Amino acid sequence: MTNHTRDAYAEAGVDIAAADDAVQRMKKHIASTRVPGVLTSEVGSFGGMFALRDGERSGASIPDPVLVSSIDGVGTKLKVAFLTGRHDTIGKDLVSHCVNDILVQGARPLFFLDYFATGKLSPEVAEAVVKGLSEGCVETGCVLIGGETAEMPGMYDPQEYDLAGCIIGIVDRSKIIDGRKVKEGDVLLGLKSDGLHTNGYSLARKVLLYDSGWSVKTVLPDVGVTVGEALLWPHRCYLRPLDKLLNLDIVNAMAHITGGGLTDNIPRTLPAGLGVQIDRSSWTVPPIYELIQHMGGIPDSQMLHAFNMGIGFVAIVSAGDADAAAIHLTAAGETVYRIGEVVKGTGVSYR
Repeated sequence: MTNHTRDAYAEAGVDIAAADDAVQRMKKHIASTRVPGVLTSEVGSFGGMFALRDGERSGASIPDPVLVSSIDGVGTKLKVAFLTGRHDTIGKDLVSHCVNDILVQGARPLFFLDYFATGKLSPEVAEAVVKGLSEGCVETGCVLIGGETAEMPGMYDPQEYDLAGCIIGIVDRSKIIDGRKVKEGDVLLGLKSDGLHTNGYSLARKVLLYDSGWSVKTVLPDVGVTVGEALLWPHRCYLRPLDKLLNLDIVNAMAHITGGGLTDNIPRTLPAGLGVQIDRSSWTVPPIYELIQHMGGIPDSQMLHAFNMGIGFVAIVSAGDADAAAIHLTAAGETVYRIGEVVKGTGVSYR
């Protein structure tokens, strides 16, 4: 009866044996992310457990702990992974994106869960994706505590998958960064991105792959790498360079520059009655964006709304702390630009 059921399910498009193989391949990568505080003993539990009173980032060392959560995906950057056949970086992109999102409020990551859904499960592809997830977690001290792998024939094409992740982090209530300290005259420090990160890919793919007739193997003029390589540049994580800076209590607000670009994301961190003015000459826009804009005939306003334009993260500090903060971030290996200031008004203006 058991074998007949497995065969019938496989004929319907779901391969339980492949799922078992995938889990076995994932185990060593998941185990590499464990830290003190993890109570779940084995991959396959129905729920992951994490004790707040254990571990380096524990409730025991934080007087008034607040949990901060976020959930996201990597959008149509997945399409580039499908076209190139490279699947070992996309998971790390997802972790970086989620870590940056909770970092905006001053939180450090505790644990991460993923959702991987595919039309036909390939254990090799699933392992590569989880390897990337695990590498991102190890680099940020975050545990890959659980996840779901779903084979869904008819919902997704056989060679494609979707990927999403949920992160839980922690911050002391007194250390929450919510923008309330921002004032007129504060300085915006922009941190360099590595390419598009995980946003604007529908437009970038339209311009660089479909409208142009190029393939992922075409070498981009003035960029020096192939289309596939440029579009798979990793989503940077800003936790390490900002971790110690946050302990100095001089950061008034932060913004992760994702979908909506500088135009939409910075205002999310500001109190009512304040906006920002950005000096576009304060940093050099990388060639990949100039190429997309030129080939697609895209206006400046749309570029600034769709892409990060070379700035992946923004920290807002008082004018008197700007030099010290920039020196600290530079010493941590960051490329830092003083891109603008807080002004009376609303939204973002450019000059």
